[in-house]
Amino acid sequence: MTGSGPTDVLAGAFEQQRERLVAVAHRMLGSRAEAEDAVQEAWMRLARQDAAAIDNLAGWLTTVVGRVCIDVLRSRRTRAVLSYEDRLPELVVTVDDGAAPEDDAVLAESVGLAMLVVLDTLTPTERLAFVLHDMFAVPFAEIGEIIGRSTDATKMLTSRARRKVRGTPRPEEEPRRRRAVVDAFLAAAREGDFEGLVRLLDPEVTWRTYHPQGAITTVGAAEVAGPVLRGARSMTAVLPVLVDGEPGFVAWGANGKVLGLVACTVVGGRIVELVTVSDRKRLDAMGLPERPE
Repeated sequence: MTGSGPTDVLAGAFEQQRERLVAVAHRMLGSRAEAEDAVQEAWMRLARQDAAAIDNLAGWLTTVVGRVCIDVLRSRRTRAVLSYEDRLPELVVTVDDGAAPEDDAVLAESVGLAMLVVLDTLTPTERLAFVLHDMFAVPFAEIGEIIGRSTDATKMLTSRARRKVRGTPRPEEEPRRRRAVVDAFLAAAREGDFEGLVRLLDPEVTWRTYHPQGAITTVGAAEVAGPVLRGARSMTAVLPVLVDGEPGFVAWGANGKVLGLVACTVVGGRIVELVTVSDRKRLDAMGLPERPE
């Protein structure tokens, strides 16, 4: 920053908070792009305020970003079909060579698909309270001001959110066992085994498919198995990968071009969530591994 006017001073103070604010918003929304948008909205609101009247800039910005995130989460729940940017998290894709994903510093910084599955079980206010308190150590009183509740009520809300998170099934299998489930799923798909696919899918499995035109969500084992079988007919080569630490695969078609990226969240020996990306522009930007020979 150059200059020494009030605007420059305010911008400098804001930049000191930006990294923390983006981290909060990223864990709330699961999307780096949306997190950046939320923080930019906070800056725009700050620029319209009398900065001298703000006693605690960090707290004020956290409040604004938190409320923007709540609005985004509530907006998601009111739409049957979500826009592409609304729900696609940043996906870190690496070849699955058996290495522990927790040893990868990049993956350690990502918001994994499994955690997003867990956080999606919370209401927007529960999610904000849990993220701010348990991940960023924000005091209950400050969180209460953001969501419009008393300190005691906020403690109860956070405690309820924490119980939900701890009580939600998490992938406890060893990576090899989770990979075995995905490999069996892929084999059943390529063999046209509908019943085999259904057995490997949770009855309430959620499949989010991201196309150039937008995103579509399908729920239910039978509802997911049919389209998966049809799509598998086009695959001529596949490569096991890790997507944010979860097992998945990249598929190629007869023309040698990537058909899509598939990520799976496995719980209790069944797939509870599938995320598929087939948008060519997005796939090209991911730096996916080369097609196996």
